[in-house]
Amino acid sequence: MSPAALVVLIAALVSSAQQRLLTVEDIFHPTKRINFNGTNPSVRWLKDGQHYLLANDPSRTDVPRLQKVDAATGESVPFFDAAKMQAAFAAQSGIRAEDAKQISNRGSYHLNPSETGVLINWANDLFYYELGRDRAVRLTNTPNEEVGEEFSPDGRMVSFVRGNNLYVQDINKQQPARELTKDGSPKILNGRLDWVYQEEVYGRGNFGAYWWSPDSTNIVFLRIDENPVPEFTVVDQIPLDQKVEVTPYPKAGDPNPIVTLGVVSLSGGDIKWIDSKKYKPEDFLITRVTWTPDSRKVVFQAQNREQTFLDLNFSDASTGQTSTAIHETSKAWVATIDNPTWLKDGSFLWLSERSGWQHIYHYDASGKLLKQVTEGHWEADSIEGVDESKGLVYFAATEHSPIAMNGYSIGLDGADLKRITLSEGAHRVNFSPAANYFVDTWSDINTPPQMKLYDVTGKLIRVVSENNVTALKEFKLGTPQLLQVKTRDGFMMEAMMIKPPDFDPSKKYPVMAFTYSGPHAPQVRNSWGQTTYMWHQLLAQKGYVIWVCDNRTASGKGIESTWPVYKNFGELELRDLEDGLAWLKSQPYIDGSRIGMWGWSYGGFMTSYALTHSQTFKIGIAGGTVADWRDYDSIYTERYMRTPQNNPEGYKRSSPVNSAKDLHGKLLLIHGAIDDNVHVANTMQFVYELQKAGKQFQLMLYPKSRHGVTDPLLVTHMRQMMTDFIVANL
Repeated sequence: MSPAALVVLIAALVSSAQQRLLTVEDIFHPTKRINFNGTNPSVRWLKDGQHYLLANDPSRTDVPRLQKVDAATGESVPFFDAAKMQAAFAAQSGIRAEDAKQISNRGSYHLNPSETGVLINWANDLFYYELGRDRAVRLTNTPNEEVGEEFSPDGRMVSFVRGNNLYVQDINKQQPARELTKDGSPKILNGRLDWVYQEEVYGRGNFGAYWWSPDSTNIVFLRIDENPVPEFTVVDQIPLDQKVEVTPYPKAGDPNPIVTLGVVSLSGGDIKWIDSKKYKPEDFLITRVTWTPDSRKVVFQAQNREQTFLDLNFSDASTGQTSTAIHETSKAWVATIDNPTWLKDGSFLWLSERSGWQHIYHYDASGKLLKQVTEGHWEADSIEGVDESKGLVYFAATEHSPIAMNGYSIGLDGADLKRITLSEGAHRVNFSPAANYFVDTWSDINTPPQMKLYDVTGKLIRVVSENNVTALKEFKLGTPQLLQVKTRDGFMMEAMMIKPPDFDPSKKYPVMAFTYSGPHAPQVRNSWGQTTYMWHQLLAQKGYVIWVCDNRTASGKGIESTWPVYKNFGELELRDLEDGLAWLKSQPYIDGSRIGMWGWSYGGFMTSYALTHSQTFKIGIAGGTVADWRDYDSIYTERYMRTPQNNPEGYKRSSPVNSAKDLHGKLLLIHGAIDDNVHVANTMQFVYELQKAGKQFQLMLYPKSRHGVTDPLLVTHMRQMMTDFIVANL
């Protein structure tokens, strides 16, 4: 072969490699999928602010999983002697050699406050291991499960919940754990959250409901009484004998759990109940709990069930006497954001949406406002660190872009705002405890996440993980465009479009739109979109224009943009979405008669609502849909809709079930058969009304799947089905 021919062949091979088309298996199949997201290590700062733990570094397979890294130099050493830990656990009765190896080779551990020992929950028992020692200490040895385990702040004790009662165990004393509460039962939870509180208040997956005082002398805990709450039954039909799950689940308008707040002293004595008599028990939510730094007062946030106000309360830990420091209200609802960030003089920083935009406020110890620290038509999302010696606050915010979070610093006096993450795209900042460094996890719409270490001025120290995903270069992908579209009344909506990679402006293309639409939950971001983004690229390769447009109430542009949805889901969202599509249909390359929409959860509701309230859409795919808001949980739904008793017409208007007879277009409904969040009853009620109205549709249920379908084989099946439905009908 001549040199010239060889060059032509190589060029052809390179071109071919860049022309691969995606398949559903490339994105979702458990064994055949390609890792388009890449792999980043995890970083956890140590308390000295000079070192961090680096776990699962894909570039270093020759070292133990957990490395201690010097932030200044980058030098790393193993965090502990894994062989010693393995031997210590192998010597414990009931722990097999392979179990001991697994325990000693984890990527993260529950460290004590001094970072010298770890707490291990294994086979329903707790163990303490001091790093570098030859033996592990078994703390519990019962057939019952221990959950929610924590170290005391001084590291001497371990607390946990067993049988819905709170216990404490002294690490250095070989004595049985001491029971701090006595009345725990399936319906009385001490120190443990129920389903609705973890899902809607404290954060999905967080069931912890007790908090140590900083001086380790007291624990404050939530007592949750589930007795008033109706139960909901979910049935797993796959086992030969059905598996039945019965869970307290308050739907909108149902009785909520009754919550009280108690303080128990480690020195003994009766529980001291915090005074909350100003609130009616049936109309009372406790949405955050913490302590003042001096351990003298319990600090808790309280709301009514419709969340039209929020009180920041201070309670004397010894007497239970309560006073209200801050009372937040709004024209609609008030969101619980976070606990106060304490400063050394007892004053604190507080996040509030009172201006219509979330910002930082500085209060003195008594609750008197000293200064609004940040302001403007942008949101201060979270406080990431404070350097009191310099008088600086570090925080994440949308000041530079509403579709990309950035890191900032500002003076406690509100002066000298500086953006410290300067590249375009989305930044997630993780500050050291000393506020001298931060790890920045950055991505943009074209680039999977990368990790870099900076000092607090924004100077690059080193690249932690480049995460160069070469596989992306092998595929023929469309170029995503970020743009803005105005609604009919002038609100500027953010949008994203992906055109087919071989786009021809002289052709007419069908549109597949994606939506979530829920309050303050934007989907248009200048950040990496993971597998959903890759599936959208697959559809673009098949000749569809992909369209994502955030209606105003989902935009994240201040809580003020969300208030118009109050008491009426669906109507304004659909109007905004149709305004976005009106602009899109005005483009010469769009076939306005071939528009589809898909979404999940609130997006499933919105798709169902759109196809029963509009003739714009030829097809829709609605996953995990809320078909009647009376079916969904009280805390989320009543925040925006009030109770059905107080807003019956709003619930009626907002439910696709009531408009099934008006279905227009072809609809595919998908639901997890054991969804314990948005129950499959939603889809069944919708199906029943569609059937009675003589409306044809398609339905797919996924066994053993909850609110999201997660089994990779089932996900592959689902995405192929969705793809085929789009290709056949759009």
